[in-house]
Amino acid sequence: MDVRQDTKVYPYLFNNEWKESASGETVQIKSPDDGKVAGEVPAMSQEEVDAAVKSAADVQENWEATEGHERSQLLHRWAEELEKMTDEIGEMIHLEVGKTLSSAKGEVKRTAQLIRHTAEEGLRTHGSFIQGDAFPGASKSTKAMVQKVPHGVVLAIAPFNYPVNLAASKIAPALITGNTVVFKPATQGAISGLLMVKALVKAGLPAGVLNVVTGRGSVIGDFVVTHPKIDMITFTGGTGTGQHIAKKASMIPVVLELGGKDPAIVLEDADLEKTANEIVSGALSYSGQRCTAIKRVMVVNSVADELVAKIKEKVENLTVGKSSENANITPMIDQKSADFVVSLIEDAKKKGATVVTEGTQEANLLGGTLLDHVTEDMDVAWEEQFGPVIPVIRIDNELEAVNLEKRNEYGLQASIFTQNLENAFAIADKLNVGTVQVNGKTSRGPDHFPFLGVKNSGQGVQGIGRSIDSMLRDKVLVLNL
Repeated sequence: MDVRQDTKVYPYLFNNEWKESASGETVQIKSPDDGKVAGEVPAMSQEEVDAAVKSAADVQENWEATEGHERSQLLHRWAEELEKMTDEIGEMIHLEVGKTLSSAKGEVKRTAQLIRHTAEEGLRTHGSFIQGDAFPGASKSTKAMVQKVPHGVVLAIAPFNYPVNLAASKIAPALITGNTVVFKPATQGAISGLLMVKALVKAGLPAGVLNVVTGRGSVIGDFVVTHPKIDMITFTGGTGTGQHIAKKASMIPVVLELGGKDPAIVLEDADLEKTANEIVSGALSYSGQRCTAIKRVMVVNSVADELVAKIKEKVENLTVGKSSENANITPMIDQKSADFVVSLIEDAKKKGATVVTEGTQEANLLGGTLLDHVTEDMDVAWEEQFGPVIPVIRIDNELEAVNLEKRNEYGLQASIFTQNLENAFAIADKLNVGTVQVNGKTSRGPDHFPFLGVKNSGQGVQGIGRSIDSMLRDKVLVLNL
């Protein structure tokens, strides 16, 4: 994949050929750190997207017919090639989405591990055999063989915040199960996604088994989602976009990983030092731009003052600056996102929240802000900030926390901090979320654990094994002997 040094246009992949859009139009990708252009990707037309989808559909049966161990070997080679490109891809993640270099390279290494695990787990997929006589009126002479077969062409849409890991977590399960893939990276993060695909081509990807589409969502978004040859969609991103995709997709399977408003529920017997560490790390790593970030703290009154003091000290010790400076809190992905976070802080101030500590506000660089005495009438109590803000809601008891969480439109994860495990189990049973963490921050990993959201946080289940399951459907062969 050669890049024109004068304009830094990164071509898209079509049938294992790197191509620029026929129109020559591109989309510029600017670094959150300094606003400089990190590169450009083709603004593909609907005709070019149509060709990409049809190409993936044309080769799907051949790919499905490939032996499972051969598909697995391709993924192992992909992981190897990805690791060889750790520095190159890590540098691009750093430039495109504003992660520190160490965090960006860590994402590449984690992705290689995810691909290897998928390559192994995919070999263990098998169907089942059912005897007819288990149901009255049928006999043993009727038998069903239940096979697991791929959907066909999978549309994989990745987000900006993990442009490689959350792309591969969709692509690898699709490929190991015999699906072909149309990969649409997030615009901010598209170059990192293209470099990840470059590693897959180096590993021996057959032509057409994965094609990439890049461009403006307003032009190609709905077009690719509603394409008649797309058989399944897997998407990570904002709740509004996910709901739109689900409606447009209509009759095909959709797996959605959407937003969250993950609470940390802190009880009076919690280890407050550990709790404060977990909250600050969980809320502010990558400037809070994670669906699983802790986005509100519900703490019982008796320990609230002490916990807030500990959080304040830790927030104020964090460095704030560019990702190139290896700062703890780095610029947000764009100005629009930063403006939204500032609007939530201002709304909370007007309605009486206590500003315990307030970070800098310089363009899209926001320091950590800790708000105490947040009440239900404040937007920050309910809206997903996706930025470096910790709102603290004081509660009388755990039942109040459960009630607050049940009225939340999201249901991704929740953390409970207590030394009474029996109490933690009782509260966990009452929370309507995908995952409950006990004495730990809300978090996606490990990658082989089931990962899901309920309510407006998602649809379907991910995590390596579950993602593989989602890429397959039953096909029943009945033998009438």
